[in-house]
Amino acid sequence: MAETAASVPSAASPSTGVVVGESPTARGRRARIALRALQVLIALFFAIASALPKLIGHASAVESFAEIGWGSAGMYTIGFLELAGAIALLTPVLQSVSAMALSALMVGAFVVQVTVFDGEYAATPLILIVPLALIAWARRGQNAELARLLRRAAA
Repeated sequence: MAETAASVPSAASPSTGVVVGESPTARGRRARIALRALQVLIALFFAIASALPKLIGHASAVESFAEIGWGSAGMYTIGFLELAGAIALLTPVLQSVSAMALSALMVGAFVVQVTVFDGEYAATPLILIVPLALIAWARRGQNAELARLLRRAAA
C-alpha cells in the first residue's frame, strides 16, 4: 500500500534544515506562528522603541519634533498613534487595519526624514513598511469581520 506525502512523518534534511514531506496543515501552522511572532516583534518595536520616547518626552524626541516644527503636541500625537497601532496590531480584528495605518505613518516618517533630516534615517520607515505590508495582506480576511462589527454597532 502506498503512503501519501501528507501521511509520511516530517523529516528535516540535516544539511539544509528544509523540512521534507511536511503536510500543508503543519506548514500553515508554522506560517501562522511565524506571522504572529513578527506581529509581536513589530508591536514591541512601535510601543517601546518608537512610541515610549515620544510619550515620556525623551530629550531626543523633543529635539527632533522641535526641529520639524511640530513641538510637543505633534510628538505626543505621533507617540499615541504608534502606541495605539502597536496595541491594535495584537488585536485580532484590527491587525490588518493597524498594519495599514502604521504603514501610512511610516510613509509620513519617510517623507519627514528625507525633507527635514536630509535622509539621515530614511531607510528605517521603509524597512518597517515591508513586514507591515505582509501583515496587512496576510490578515486581510479580518477586514470583513471588522466591517460586519462596525455595521452591527451602527445599526
